[in-house]
Amino acid sequence: MGSGISIHPCAPRNDAAVAALSGLPSSVISDVMGRLVGTTGLNLVNRTNLTVCGVAVTVKVRAGDNLLIHKALDMLRPGDVLVVDGEGDVSRALVGEIMMTSAIVQGAIGFVIDGAVRDSEAFEEHPFPCWARGVNLRGPYKDGPGSINSPVTVGGMRVNPGDIIVGDADGVVAVPPTDALLLGKMAHDKVLDEQKMIADIKSGTYSSAWVDALIKQKGD
Repeated sequence: MGSGISIHPCAPRNDAAVAALSGLPSSVISDVMGRLVGTTGLNLVNRTNLTVCGVAVTVKVRAGDNLLIHKALDMLRPGDVLVVDGEGDVSRALVGEIMMTSAIVQGAIGFVIDGAVRDSEAFEEHPFPCWARGVNLRGPYKDGPGSINSPVTVGGMRVNPGDIIVGDADGVVAVPPTDALLLGKMAHDKVLDEQKMIADIKSGTYSSAWVDALIKQKGD
């Protein structure tokens, strides 16, 4: 398609990959991925701590323009998360209550917007999880260009169409579906380890000897 507009089909869903990561903290998933994956600068718009685990439908738009987001809304499927690379611009909102309502009707379960949103109270009332770089009442242009279902970058994190998106109050991580089963198990085991550590701290049986050992090692 000309005029700088590129539209690709949605990636196949991998329900087993979604199930493997569902309910796991974004921070723990990031940890088991080498602490190199995860958004920075995007915050949960909702005051209530909402979570999401679904499949990425990606959109790349010019700063302040949401034409291709409107098209992507028609392509959303139940369980999808709309992930928008808005170039980090917060001078104009890319989505608001009307577009959120369209997404809900399609069965989508969340937005990740590297840009601004508006009608923030509506995201709270429904509630519909939305991570964004900011809030701005000013509306967007509808001129293009842009792309749908191409690789994007949001909050410094690369997201491919079909990646599993896990979001919570700490932020958002994107996991390739081919890695989800292994990473899900690793994250689950880490959650159990952390729960035991917290229990040991509370009971007074936790040992921090590893700190002194590491300091000594670093000093050698």
